[in-house]
Amino acid sequence: MTETRTAAKIGVLVPFTNTNLEPDLELLRPPNTTIHFQRMGGYDVDEIPGSDQMAGLGASDISHDLRMISGVRPDVVLYGCTSATLTHGPSFDAELAQQIKAGSGAISLTAAGALIAGIKAVGATKVGFSSPYLGEINLQAMDFMARNGISTVNCADVGRELGNYGQGELTPDEVFELACQADHPDAQAIVLSCTDMRSVEAIEQIEAALDKPVITSNQAMVFCLMKALNLPQHEALPGRLFDAL
Repeated sequence: MTETRTAAKIGVLVPFTNTNLEPDLELLRPPNTTIHFQRMGGYDVDEIPGSDQMAGLGASDISHDLRMISGVRPDVVLYGCTSATLTHGPSFDAELAQQIKAGSGAISLTAAGALIAGIKAVGATKVGFSSPYLGEINLQAMDFMARNGISTVNCADVGRELGNYGQGELTPDEVFELACQADHPDAQAIVLSCTDMRSVEAIEQIEAALDKPVITSNQAMVFCLMKALNLPQHEALPGRLFDAL
């Protein structure tokens, strides 16, 4: 049976060096929807993506990007970089979502906001956290979660500086190991932050090994858009998070 394309048009703003958000969203895409991407600049590809660079991306002018993505008349626009708003805090994240909504006429969801919503959806208040970020951004991420009532009981650092392409080059096996390092007896869930990390492919393996729900940036954005638009799910969605729909 031929699939229709009537359920929703999903617009996505994605950093221009990100190589994993697009394939992840194709894996997770709800039936009868289409996905449309607009790549964002605002940072130096040759710099290590530290706090200043990511904060600069979050604060960069996206008016052109909003005009471009508005051309498809999306039902929802995803802001596909977690650390760009984690580095600024919850108020900035909420204001950016409002800016995107005003500029696109669509429901707006940020990766950072979706991550929080996903953690709350599984009922977790204490988490193990890991990412491919530099240590400073991890501290800001933990503060972001704390200001949303979520405490981090263990944080696993990737242990080395990764460039803008290095984050996306981590394998699912390496992501699995990072998640296991983030685990703690008090952690009620494992959080994997970064839209360019290949976390989606590792979710089921991690949940099987640790017997805890796993929340990732890309998975959480799809969860939130499905809730916002009341979209059906396909059978292959990974993770306990989707049980909360």
